[in-house]
Amino acid sequence: MASANKKDARTQRERARAYRARQELNAQQERRRVRDNVIGAVAGTVLLLAIIGVQSAYYLAGPGMPAPATTPTPTATVSPAPSASVPPSPSPTPSD
Repeated sequence: MASANKKDARTQRERARAYRARQELNAQQERRRVRDNVIGAVAGTVLLLAIIGVQSAYYLAGPGMPAPATTPTPTATVSPAPSASVPPSPSPTPSD
């Protein structure tokens, strides 16, 4: 009967050790998930702010900048002179 008690005690110790190992693994995974979520949120926020900043800079200072609000000045346009029409060249005729 003593060997049965030792076997039961050993089995209980093994179960307790496996249980503590699973608890520790779950705690580590939870910490990693929280850390990954924080890193993702910070990276997403930085990316969003960078996109907004680049768009603002492009439209305020780049080629997307609106033209200044000045009154346009009229410019003189020159109309082309009528051109003389060139007579069509005669088409070649087959010679026999």
